[in-house]
Amino acid sequence: MEGFTSFFDSQSASRSGWSYESLKNFRQISPVVQNHLKQVYLTLCCALVASAVGAYLHILWNIGGFLTTVGCMGSMMWLLSTPPFEEHKRLSLLMAAAVFEGASIGPLIELAISFDPSILVSAVVGCAIAFGCFSAAAMLARRREYLYLAGLLSSGVSILFWLHFASSIFGGSLALFKFELYFGLLVFVGYIVVDTQDIIEKAHYGDLDYVKHSLTLFVDFVAVFVRVLIIMLKNASEKEEKKRKRRH
Repeated sequence: MEGFTSFFDSQSASRSGWSYESLKNFRQISPVVQNHLKQVYLTLCCALVASAVGAYLHILWNIGGFLTTVGCMGSMMWLLSTPPFEEHKRLSLLMAAAVFEGASIGPLIELAISFDPSILVSAVVGCAIAFGCFSAAAMLARRREYLYLAGLLSSGVSILFWLHFASSIFGGSLALFKFELYFGLLVFVGYIVVDTQDIIEKAHYGDLDYVKHSLTLFVDFVAVFVRVLIIMLKNASEKEEKKRKRRH
């Protein structure tokens, strides 16, 4: 509880002290770290494009499913176990993981396109804006300001896991599904901020593994995107259902 109190106190203090000088906080980031971040975000963009290719391949050939999920997890584990000096191999594994991930969420994307393509566009744009804003907030904040939230977020992921495990055994409810959806969105949005600051801090201490750092942000982006898309689809379907009831 004290952690949440200190978090909101720090937010109110930062808002009261907001000025043009706060935009100069990028000076806290050394040129080496700035170049590292450019590599990370460029690689992240390439991974997102590869993921879009994977989703398109699913729409063409219906390849998404359990096997692509296993392929994605296997590629990630292979990447993490590969030494950093094998840069080209690790980049190839990252792109392979992104393609498999795109194919795995392909059924959800195909559903959104068949229901209303504008929902998919809105979800992509909204997720990109949110990701950019929270990443910028992490960069502009004081160093290590939000890293203490990592423990709270880990607890949040543990809660989500056990809720999902319990619902798969004892059966779930609509209220529980909504809680998992919105609470999971909150947790992974928090991870965007924490992981960004963690990447910056590691880079300051010499960890310039941009492939691994790109993978971390890629996982955050996809987790947020999937939940945003499900929420928008659910809201759109509820509105459509209400319209049908009114007609009858």
